[in-house]
Amino acid sequence: SGLVHIKNPHLDSMEEDVLYHLDLGTKTHNLPAMFGDIKFVCVGGSPNRMRAFAQFMHQELGLAGDGEDLADICAGTDRYAMYRAGPVLSISHGMGIPSISIMLHELIKLLHHAKCRDVTIIRIGTSGGLGIEAGSVVITDTAVDSSFKPQFKQVVLDDVVVRSTELDKDLAEELLACSKDIPDFPTLIGHTMCTYDFYEGQGRLDGALCSFSSEKKLEYLKRAYDAGVRNIEMESTAFAALCGLCGLKGESSRGPAL
Repeated sequence: SGLVHIKNPHLDSMEEDVLYHLDLGTKTHNLPAMFGDIKFVCVGGSPNRMRAFAQFMHQELGLAGDGEDLADICAGTDRYAMYRAGPVLSISHGMGIPSISIMLHELIKLLHHAKCRDVTIIRIGTSGGLGIEAGSVVITDTAVDSSFKPQFKQVVLDDVVVRSTELDKDLAEELLACSKDIPDFPTLIGHTMCTYDFYEGQGRLDGALCSFSSEKKLEYLKRAYDAGVRNIEMESTAFAALCGLCGLKGESSRGPAL
């Protein structure tokens, strides 16, 4: 049917569903009227970047006005920022798996309550490139963990639940085809490695702690490259797992910062 799925039987018995961190709710807001025609959701870490992206989309879609006065739909909270440009929703998710996971749980419920259909969600932003030209855009085919496995391990109570992190291959190829019209940015499809930390988890030598040598770091990064990893960031496995389980056509497209 193209509807966004939720897999929580407890929601059916709730009188009201409050999306705490988005400052929205099923009783306080008419979610179908506000979001029912959304077709694309673009998410990224920084509130300022997502506002700028929404303004860009406003202009690209030829909407009335210059987009400078776009309102933050989540202005009642300081957790996330959300902007709308026609059928495109632009949302910040903060940094790291915990932050994007909270946002995605509430976003998915929002799209479900709004009765949105055939929604495509794309994550955009910066990342660390691995063995590729600086400034390249990596379109993720599979998100992998620090052991280069296509999985997301979620601790639920005292169980470790393993979820798939495959992303939509057709969408990846479609985005790659679109990139041919933008020759300024080298674009490729590859694996994206997701870590739980910016410093030690990504092999950086300049954190407050460092328990490995530069030689060990380079050996690890070479193994990652040989496993198909082309960029490194901190959200992709959770993003891929939640989108896949809830029927969202998802993709991650990142421009390496290094």
